[in-house]
Amino acid sequence: MLEPALLPTPLVDCTDGVFARAGVELRLKRDDLLHPTVPGNKWRKLAPNLAAAVERGHTRLLTFGGAYSTHLRAVAAAADALGLESVGLVRGEELADRPRNWSLRAAERAGMRLEFLTRSAYREATGRAAGEYGPDGLQRRWGPCLVLPEGGSNALAATGAAAIAAELPDLDGRDVVCCPVGTGGTLAGIAAGLPPGARALGVAVLRGGEGYLEAEVARLHRAAYGREFDNWWIDHAHHGGGYGRVPAELAAFAGEFERRHGIPVELRYVAKLLAALADLAGAGAFPRGTRLTAVVTGLPDPE
Repeated sequence: MLEPALLPTPLVDCTDGVFARAGVELRLKRDDLLHPTVPGNKWRKLAPNLAAAVERGHTRLLTFGGAYSTHLRAVAAAADALGLESVGLVRGEELADRPRNWSLRAAERAGMRLEFLTRSAYREATGRAAGEYGPDGLQRRWGPCLVLPEGGSNALAATGAAAIAAELPDLDGRDVVCCPVGTGGTLAGIAAGLPPGARALGVAVLRGGEGYLEAEVARLHRAAYGREFDNWWIDHAHHGGGYGRVPAELAAFAGEFERRHGIPVELRYVAKLLAALADLAGAGAFPRGTRLTAVVTGLPDPE
């Protein structure tokens, strides 16, 4: 059985420094504490998909990710707890013969079968490029399975993430609910779940996502809700050089934030979010009296 989640997750006041000087309130939505094996926004996005898998009688989950994908580990742990098989298609065939890193080891320990693909085959498998290794090929290769997209972001995932907004009390026109953006599912859900007047801000963690990420969020809204929303935007200026890259100044910012507040800061997503909010507040991007809620989507890597 899958352990129950801690819901609602804690909401912690965290204003200091540049935020206080800008007249902006900061609080943290501690989704990193949500679940011991399916952490943060991964649980939010996976829970409705797992319920659908069980209801439809699926016995195998198949999904995609990079070498350090939290999504792969989360799917592996959830599938193991529910007695389902899991398959992870990993970007980078060169990894197949290398020693497993801590993340891939964790996925395999939970029973996930890993297959390492060339980057072109990976694009085909995820549906980004046409080719023989496309969605139909996945079913031929692995048999009947529920295919979860990269990052777990689909219509069901967006409805799961909408619960984040529902757990925040008294949202109104002064509120901006903020999250990092990798595939768009969490931002899509938050924006859809907000009451009138409140807005959502996503901070892109990958380079070159302008336009693409906006289109993905809009697509998820149409798929999940049959409409688009205009209460959100994405900042593309704080990706730190690209997905998975952590410049020294970003690591220093994260370390100082952790020392001041006693909250561990994950570097690839959460640190970029918090640094972006600090920069934007310092530049006067938020009117005085704004209340920012930063969603802490995951835990730091153990290694």
